[in-house]
Amino acid sequence: MLTRLLIFACWIALTVYWRQSAGRSKPAAQTQSTESRMARFPVWLGFLLVLAAGLFPSWCSLPFVSPAAVRWSGVVLCALGLAFAIWARRTLGADWSQDVELKQGHRLVIQGPYRLVRHPIYTAHLLMALGSAITFGTWLGYAAVLSFFVGFRVKLAQEEELLTRSFPGEYAEYRKRAKALLPWLL
Repeated sequence: MLTRLLIFACWIALTVYWRQSAGRSKPAAQTQSTESRMARFPVWLGFLLVLAAGLFPSWCSLPFVSPAAVRWSGVVLCALGLAFAIWARRTLGADWSQDVELKQGHRLVIQGPYRLVRHPIYTAHLLMALGSAITFGTWLGYAAVLSFFVGFRVKLAQEEELLTRSFPGEYAEYRKRAKALLPWLL
């Protein structure tokens, strides 16, 4: 029970931080179409699946019970994801947007967690979802990880196209140095 509460505390902390820091973003120079914003649907579904997995573990549990050490490792993974998300969001500063858009005076951010991966916020959310799934021990938790991954892959492709077009030489060079989601792998 405590592990489940700690997972929810991580997601609530992320939500509060995201809401609080969203007001400090620059105005958009180029906005995203409504149609391309639909790529976020699997991400929102992932949030709902994490919530359902934590609230209703009895009707979506896996056929085995994870030992306490495994559940606690999920909490640690989720907390690390939260810390990585906040670090990435703070590093982006006023250039952050929930949509795929350029901000006025947008700069290409390649320091902090962006030295490790090009999309650390997505990596962080995936870590949080995976930690949640491990802790909850439900098939809905793992479905959330998959849903996040699908949504972030689509959104990542949109961002890659925008950043390649907006920072042609600089972004191409950056892509050679940093992987998209997992350092040295993916």
